[in-house]
Amino acid sequence: MALGELGTQSAVRAGSAPRKRSRSRWWALLGMLPFFAYISIFLLIPTGELIVGAFRTQAGAFTLSNISDIFHAPYPQAFEFSLELSALSALMGGGLGFLVANAVLHHGVPRFVRPAFISFSGMAANFAGVPLGFAYIATLGTLGVVTTLLQHLGLFIYPAFSLQGLFGCALVYMYFQLPLMILLMIPVIEGLRREWRESASNLGASSFEFWRYVGLPVITPSLLGLMVLLFGNAFSAYATAQTLGVSSLVTIDIANLINGDITFDPQDAYALALAMIVIIVITIVVYALLQRRASRWLR
Repeated sequence: MALGELGTQSAVRAGSAPRKRSRSRWWALLGMLPFFAYISIFLLIPTGELIVGAFRTQAGAFTLSNISDIFHAPYPQAFEFSLELSALSALMGGGLGFLVANAVLHHGVPRFVRPAFISFSGMAANFAGVPLGFAYIATLGTLGVVTTLLQHLGLFIYPAFSLQGLFGCALVYMYFQLPLMILLMIPVIEGLRREWRESASNLGASSFEFWRYVGLPVITPSLLGLMVLLFGNAFSAYATAQTLGVSSLVTIDIANLINGDITFDPQDAYALALAMIVIIVITIVVYALLQRRASRWLR
């Protein structure tokens, strides 16, 4: 009798387990509905409208002229400058960010340095747009404080240097690219196993040799992936460059076409935005592939 009761209870439990899992799955899906609604309203639907608009005239007819327009001046020059600016700021921010993150994590650095750097990096990575552009104009503009001081010292940086130029704009972008790289690079460096360092040290390897033969080969996929992330971050920036007065930039061209400051042509703006989406998607795919490769070593 006891065995029969145990068998019945086991059968009831076995039958109730799938129902509990099913209920928990439904509750989980219900909890994700606000997220899906947010993504649909603010991402999927606008992106769909943008893609459709890139292949339509203002009257609503299908056309490919909008796509062909982005291959004519001045849009190719805008894409060229945007790509060069994004690549330069990503390389500069990635290289310096790696060096600074490695220095912050050095065992000889006082403990208070790391939290101070992380706090400052978190603030600086979000300091962009109009305030950042104005700060650099007041500092390194044609009448900026540093520019005026250099002129008094007989060092004229203008017109060879300009905040509207490639290097000048990249220098401004470095203000938020560098701290972002530091925040992202610190966990990567911490992911290097301590046993690897100890083994290299026991074999007589110096710090330079450890990074050359062990550290850099392991974290190179992550380093390149974070640089790709910085590239996408700079490529989609808008307000900072606009405040500086940069004219040859894809995001600024899109704003001009939508706002009608120069010409009003929302269909060409849709086509430019579609081209940007394609570049960003490629960036995301490359980043995902590099991160997947890096995860093999840094698990």
